[in-house]
Parts: sequence; structure tokens; C-alpha cells
Amino acid sequence: MITGQIKNQIDQIWNTFWESAGITNPMSVLEQMTYLFFMKLLDDAELQSEKISQELDLGELENPTFPLGSWHNPDTGEDVPGQSLRWHNFKQLDPDTMFRTIQRDVFPFIKHLNSGDDSAYSRFMGNANFLIASPRALVKIVDGIDTLEMNDRDTMGDVYEYILGKMAASGKNGQFRTPRHIIRMMVELMRPTLNDTVCDPAMGSAGFIVETAKYIKNHYQAELMKQHNDEHFRRSMLHGFDTDQTMLRIGAMNLMLHDINNPDVAFRDSLSSDNTDTDRYTLILANPPFAGNLDYEAVSKSLLATAKTKKTELLFLSLFLRSLALGGRCASIVPDGVLTGTSNAHKAIRKAIVDDNRLEAVISMPSGVFKPYAGVSTAILIFTKTGAGGTDKVWFYDMKADGFSLDDKRNPVADNDIPDIIARFHALDAEADRTRTDKSFLVPVDEIREHDYDLAFNTYKETIREVVEYEAPEVLIGRAAALAAKIADGINSLQSLIAADHEA
Repeated sequence: MITGQIKNQIDQIWNTFWESAGITNPMSVLEQMTYLFFMKLLDDAELQSEKISQELDLGELENPTFPLGSWHNPDTGEDVPGQSLRWHNFKQLDPDTMFRTIQRDVFPFIKHLNSGDDSAYSRFMGNANFLIASPRALVKIVDGIDTLEMNDRDTMGDVYEYILGKMAASGKNGQFRTPRHIIRMMVELMRPTLNDTVCDPAMGSAGFIVETAKYIKNHYQAELMKQHNDEHFRRSMLHGFDTDQTMLRIGAMNLMLHDINNPDVAFRDSLSSDNTDTDRYTLILANPPFAGNLDYEAVSKSLLATAKTKKTELLFLSLFLRSLALGGRCASIVPDGVLTGTSNAHKAIRKAIVDDNRLEAVISMPSGVFKPYAGVSTAILIFTKTGAGGTDKVWFYDMKADGFSLDDKRNPVADNDIPDIIARFHALDAEADRTRTDKSFLVPVDEIREHDYDLAFNTYKETIREVVEYEAPEVLIGRAAALAAKIADGINSLQSLIAADHEA
């Protein structure tokens, strides 16, 4: 968690964009902050490398990020001193000179920086635009960022998550961000290992990939000391795709700030024929787009084979089934309509998951989980690709609280079902004795088939109805008649008093 001081620093930088730089779109603010973070991170990394080289008496760096001589700016056709592009140098310039240096030289430098191994972030800079138009605002922003300790990756990861939270709280572009505690819960439910190959085909700000990486670091510190494990973790374990270049930049920066420098993050329409991933991943964690509709021509034919539909939430489930390797697992957030929809496509995708693979759990979440920017009711589906069935009993859980108020404010509260959900999911044998009146219980697959593959919690829960005994009708009628007579007597008395008052 970041401290109040760092929060205040971030808030001040954020407000400078709004008040001094005139940039009020939260996505643009986040993107511009990302560029400047990248500029500072590049210089910090170079300073650290230079310090190590000096201590070991190794001389100049073999492949420095910033040229020791000049750098040719392809945008202006001019040669500029490579060292002038470094944060610790340009931050000391006067406002106008610093502004010209960053706008004309430093920003083009990071746009064209693409050595492959530097970071996934540098691959998505091609169409980036520098929007800060005021030298004075730029100075305030640079000074604010300069006070942040960016060498602590855990702290910077928390900083970036806080900024993403501000973007969501602003009510704009919040659809790109799944609440961090929900992502963490899903990762804890799936317990990724170093043997996994993990993918989020609609990665947004890369929250699922980041949280998976943090889980691996926390649980496999010793194993990561081995080179082959470290190589897999950094280069071939984590995969994420999106169709928005801005979100790819933001997601790649999020990964870099969590010390994941070169994951497989790419521009890709996961539902199109361009995506040929088949039997590839061992774990998929996702919150794919809801309520979208695509033309059949834009969708991979192999996805339509499972369920012929234009709805993105169903197409992504079809994609997950195709992309997972046999034995691969998936935890995905879906809207409630996926659980109960009566169209042929809705039933087909549920039938494929239940009958052809192994559905393990359906966790219903309250509609307030995604507030303030959405009030849709959702659930988490957890299943394993088997290609040959295997569903026996499905675990249902009705989450009522997630540790935050379910209104637009989303303030922390004491009620929280998440620890209980995680504990019970990892001890499903103990759920056998739970009744249908409890928060969670197991449902036999035959019963699910009898209900036409309906996966709503309320379909299977048992409601206890209290027997209320009322008095006999004649008693109630008599009591009502007595009350009416009493009211009539009162009215008569009032009328008499009024008449006497008039006569007087």
C-alpha cells in the first residue's frame, strides 16, 4: 500500500495536469504520466548500470541506452547530444529549454527506442503524442515525478495501481480496470505455478498479468533463482493482448513497474482469425468485454463453431476453450446473462463447458462490485479444459460482500466474503454437507442438465419460508368494524364541538 505522502504527491501531479496543463481526459492524463515515468525509469536504470560498472572498474557501458555521442533525431533531421536526453540532465534546464528539449528530442527518442529487450512498453510508442503544451506545467509535473522513489518497484507498482484507480473513479475508461481485490481473489483461487503459461486475451491495464507475477514472486522466490525458471517467468510465462494501443502502453508500463520487462504483450484482436492460439495456455485469467456485438465476418470461424453468436462475452468463452491446452484452467468474469441466457448460443456455450469439459465453480458477485462506472451483476466461472467432460458437481457461492460498500463511493467495510470464498474453494470436499440454504453448496451435474444448463445461484438455492399464522377472518373483520365505529364516534364528537363553537 502506498502512504498518504505518496498519495498526496500523485494527487498533486494529477491536479497539475487538470489545472495547469489543461488535460482533463483521465486516459490522456494517465498516458502522459506514463511517458514521463518511462523517461525517468530509463535514466534511473542507466545510472544504476553506470554505478555498477564504475564500482567494478569495467569502464564505459557496452550498450548504453543514451548515446555517449550524438543521437540523430529522425523527426527533425538534427543530431543532438545523447546525454541531453537523460532525465537528470534536462530536469535542471530552465522551463522553456526543458520544454523544447523534451517535446522536440526526448519524446521522439523514447518513441523510436525499440531494441526489443528494453521493455514491451517501447514497442507501442509509434503513434504516441505528447500533449503537455505549457512549460510551466511541465516543470511542475517533472518536479513532482522527480520526488517519487522509482527504484522501488513494489512502491511504483502500487503508485501505478493507485493512478489506475483514480482513472476508474473518475467515471471514464473505468471499464479497462477490474478491481484489484477481485483480481487478487481470482489469482488466489487459481494458484498459478512456475509450470503455467498464463494469458489474458483482453488485458486492458494488465491487472491479471501483474497480479499473477506478484503471486509467483511471493510463492516461488527460491525456484526463481534458477535460470530456466527465471527465463520462463520473464519471457514466456505471461501473455496479454489488446486492441487499444493506449492501453497496451499503459499495461506494458504497469508490467515494467512490477519488474516484468519483456512479457509477450501484443496488439491483437483476440476474436479475429488473426489469433490462431490453440491448445497453448495452461491458465487464462480474464474479464473480457461485455455487451459487445461483432459481425460474423470479423470473428474467427473456429469460435463460431462452438456457439454461433455475435456477443463478445460468449465468443470469449469459446476462445478460452480453444486457447487452453488440455488440463488448462480458466477463471473468467462474465455478466449474469451468460449464466441464464436462453438463446441457442448461450445454451451451447454452457453445455460445452459442462458436458465437454469440467465446470468447477460459479461465484456470483453483487452488482456493486464494478461501481462507480458500472452496476452490472457478474459472476466468476472456473473451469478446466478436458475435451472429454468430467463435470461431476459444481460449486456455487453467493458473494454478498467484497470488503467495500456497494454504492458509488466504494468505501471499505467490515463485511467481506473473499477470504471465505478462497478457503472453501480449496477445500471443496468439506462442502458436501452444506445445504441449499447456505452461501455455498455443491450441485450435481445431472440437476444442472435438468435445468437446461442454467448456472444462476438462485436456481438451486432453497428459500426458507416462515409459516405465519393469522387470526381468523371473522376476528379481523370484527376488529376492523370496532375501529371504524370508534373513528366514526370521534368524527361525530368533533362535528359537535365545531357546531357548538359556531353557535357561541
